[in-house]
Amino acid sequence: MVTDQRLNRFDNGETLAEALSTAVADRLAAGCAANGKAVLAVSGGTTPARFFNALSAKNLPWEKIMITLVDERFVPPTSERSNERLVREALLQNAAAGANFVGLYHEAGDANEGAEIAAKEIAKLGQPFDVVVLGMGGDGHTASFFPGGDNLKEAIFKEQKALVLPMSAENAGEPRLTLTLPVIVRAGFVALHIEGAGKMTTLESALGDGRIEDMPIRAVLRYEPIDLEIFWAP
Repeated sequence: MVTDQRLNRFDNGETLAEALSTAVADRLAAGCAANGKAVLAVSGGTTPARFFNALSAKNLPWEKIMITLVDERFVPPTSERSNERLVREALLQNAAAGANFVGLYHEAGDANEGAEIAAKEIAKLGQPFDVVVLGMGGDGHTASFFPGGDNLKEAIFKEQKALVLPMSAENAGEPRLTLTLPVIVRAGFVALHIEGAGKMTTLESALGDGRIEDMPIRAVLRYEPIDLEIFWAP
């Protein structure tokens, strides 16, 4: 079993969403107070919808907050597979409707060109980000760091200078765009949001011995120093 002190356990997804949204909101508020702005990068998938809804209701100076994505499928926001679409529908509402959003997808000839355009936009946000919220797949991927990904080695290189890279992998579906490891791990606060017994089993494996390439979430879990907390519910 996971005994790491970074692990926060909750009885259900609702209490997790409230606790995670409070933790994120506190850090965004602190960033705004200290720097006049704050940057939040979030992940897509099916897990974060409740968290997005809870965070959207927080009383924050949203006009000072920039929201972007950890990764994105190379599809337009009109696609049901788009992470940007999820964020716009579930997070950029209520009080958070006043936030600024910078997506990763831009019209381009291919994902390589799209990554170059996205990197220029991400660079404008400044580094480090205040908060990054990650998810994790059953195969141990996070962001678009997929086992067997064509650019995995480059994306998880600790000294990678590129901010965004394209990624294609057998389990990824469409070509992807992903923030690189340095952008993620150097954030002021990194939260790993996972739910379900299967994800706990995956996490326990990832915290054990083994190659990073086999379970790329290990690139984040093993990075030091990092302010990382894990939020899990059955």
